[in-house]
Amino acid sequence: MPDRAPQPVDRTLPTEEARDLIALVREIVQREIAPRAAEEEEAGRFPRELFSLLSESGLLGLPYDSEYGGGDQPYAVYLQVLEELAAARLTVGLGVSVHSLACHALANYGTKEQRGEYLAEMLGGGLLGAYCLSEPSSGSDAASLRTKAERDGDDWVITGTKAWITHGGVADFYTVLARSGGEGARGISAFLVPGDAEGLSAAAPEKKMGMKGSPTAQLHFDGVRVPDARRIGDEGQGFAIALSALDSGRLGIAACAIGVAQAALDESLDYATGRRQFGRPIADFQGLRFMLADMATKVEAGRALYLAAARLRDRGLPFSKEAAMAKLFCTDTAMQVATDAVQILGGYGYTADFPVERLMREAKVLQIVEGTNQIQRMVIARHLAGPESR
Repeated sequence: MPDRAPQPVDRTLPTEEARDLIALVREIVQREIAPRAAEEEEAGRFPRELFSLLSESGLLGLPYDSEYGGGDQPYAVYLQVLEELAAARLTVGLGVSVHSLACHALANYGTKEQRGEYLAEMLGGGLLGAYCLSEPSSGSDAASLRTKAERDGDDWVITGTKAWITHGGVADFYTVLARSGGEGARGISAFLVPGDAEGLSAAAPEKKMGMKGSPTAQLHFDGVRVPDARRIGDEGQGFAIALSALDSGRLGIAACAIGVAQAALDESLDYATGRRQFGRPIADFQGLRFMLADMATKVEAGRALYLAAARLRDRGLPFSKEAAMAKLFCTDTAMQVATDAVQILGGYGYTADFPVERLMREAKVLQIVEGTNQIQRMVIARHLAGPESR
């Protein structure tokens, strides 16, 4: 059996513009991202210059309105861009997804004046965003968040701590959910906070199992003053805005997960067709052939699932259940495929000389971020059987 180099994913895209877009992404991946991914991840280096390049290339605002500097691309196209980026380096793919999540509130709930003043620079002006919902004591139970926003004339004063913030300490702006009223989901509002606001500081980045190049940090708000003109949506609407953003963000995570899984599958194929034992490639042995077949099937199923959910979103139809299903299935697939890839490479798979050990460590976090997979099962079950009895 001859060596078989993995081929690029054969994508069905709606327009010539979308095909050109994927070609541009692959060119950037091959030239700027993939060659340095392993070295920079090991060193824990955040590739800020790459995000500047992606912004210049129009890749940080793809699913948003061109009137404000976006790319007017369907979500089904944008997600495939994320997949391509994440397959090369998850820090980059996930970073683009988080930036898009941070822009969601303003793009969809901001006033025309707010969008005109802030959105173009957020989408294509070289800025990088972050999304601030989780706190040390409120992760899955996000409606119990404690960070306070207190009215002071025409300003709001924000005090509290946010946790697990991707791009914490390096972002240029933060979409922040804070308690502006009473207890529960209806007491939360959304704010657009500049990264250099007085009283805003970041703790040292967390020391993580994987994605070492992506800073994840607590943010401390010590009386951060924000004008009411930077409040997004109505007072008390913040939690609804957050849930809307998370539905879209979960599709971003699903696409990133399939990118990681595809990369692990490609590495497995490359190794199995080139590695010889007992006089022939190990890909000749039925045990490995069946593993590869299962891995490829799961990757294709995950891709189809996230794209089906994205097409619902593009048509303006409800997609919350489907987004949860895609996030659940795709991230579980990434973990399984990456683990199988380590097994196929054997001892080599357990070393940093080959990328599959990094892919396995990175896949794990995707089962946790933007709603753990246990939360996704709760969301899906509520759509199927209604709310739990109290």
